[in-house]
Amino acid sequence: MKRVRFNHYSLPEHQVTSESLYLNRRQLITSASVLTAAAMLPNSGHAATQSRLKFIKDDSALAVTPEAKATTYNNFYEFGTGKDDPADNAQDFKTTPWSIKVSGHAENTGTFHLEDILKWNPLEERVYRLRCVEAWSMVIPWIGFPLAEMIKRFSPTSDAKYVAFQTLHDPKQMPGQRNRLMGGGINYPYVEGLTIEEAMNPLTLIAVGMYGKTIPPQNGAPVRLVLPWKYGFKSIKSIVSIRFTSEQPETTWNQLAPSEYGFYANVNPEVAHPRWSQASERIIGTGGIFGQKRRDTEIYNGYADQVAHMYTQLGKKQFY
Repeated sequence: MKRVRFNHYSLPEHQVTSESLYLNRRQLITSASVLTAAAMLPNSGHAATQSRLKFIKDDSALAVTPEAKATTYNNFYEFGTGKDDPADNAQDFKTTPWSIKVSGHAENTGTFHLEDILKWNPLEERVYRLRCVEAWSMVIPWIGFPLAEMIKRFSPTSDAKYVAFQTLHDPKQMPGQRNRLMGGGINYPYVEGLTIEEAMNPLTLIAVGMYGKTIPPQNGAPVRLVLPWKYGFKSIKSIVSIRFTSEQPETTWNQLAPSEYGFYANVNPEVAHPRWSQASERIIGTGGIFGQKRRDTEIYNGYADQVAHMYTQLGKKQFY
C-alpha cells in the first residue's frame, strides 16, 4: 500500500512528547502492513479485545505519548471518574455486534452495522494533539477516516445545520451510568454535537483505532470522534447515534455546567476555566506527577490554519 504523508495533520517535533519516550512504532508499522481490516472487530458477543489494523500510515515519524499512559490515564465517566477507572472497569465491555442509528435531516437514514461502515473508506493514521479541558495534553496516533466521508453517504439536506451524537446507554455494562456518584452526576446517555461545518472539516476523524490497534474499551471502543482543536470532552466515545438537526443540539457538559463548558469548546488559552487557567498544560508522559513538562496552550490547540475560518463570527467567549 502506498505510504502517504499527512503533513498538515502532523505536529512539529518540538511540540510533542520528548524523543526519549518515543515508542517503537516501526515494529508497529511492519505488523500493521501485513494484517487486514477484517481483523478489526472482536468476535460477536465477546468483550472488547484489541486487534491489529491495516491502515495508511502517517509517515511523519513523530514522538507520541507512551501507549501505556494514553490507555490508563483518561476520562470516560461511564466507567468511573478516576483517571484509571476506565481501564479498570471497562475490560468486559462488549463491542460486537455494534451499529449506529442515523436519523434526522438526511436522505439516507437507518441503522448501519459498524462492519459495513468500515468498508466505505480506507483507514488512515493521524497523529493528533489531544488537549483535555483539565489542562493536560497528549499526542496520540489515531486510526480512522474523515467523518465528512461518512456524512456524504447519508446525504444530509439543507436543513441539517448541526450533527448530534450519542454514546451507548447500557447501565449493566457501564457502572457510571447506574451510579450517580461513580458517574460524576451526569444525566446519561452522554450526548454531543457539532455544526455541520465542523463535522465536515477535514480534521474531524471517526476513529476506530489507536497505536496500530483497535481502540481499547477505556478509550471509547469501538468507534469515537476525534476533534483535535477542541477540548477532549467533545470527542464523544462509543457512538451509537448520529442525528442531523436544524437546531443546536444539547451537549452533556454544557447541560451540566453551562458556565464552565461551552457548546463549541474550542481550545483557547485566553479564556480561563472558572476554576483554573487554560494558558498552559501538563504534558502527560514526560515525568512524574511533579515533573511533567508544561507547554503554552495554543489557540485551537495549534490547528488554527485548518479551523479558524469557521469561527470568524464568534466572540472570544463563544470560542469556549
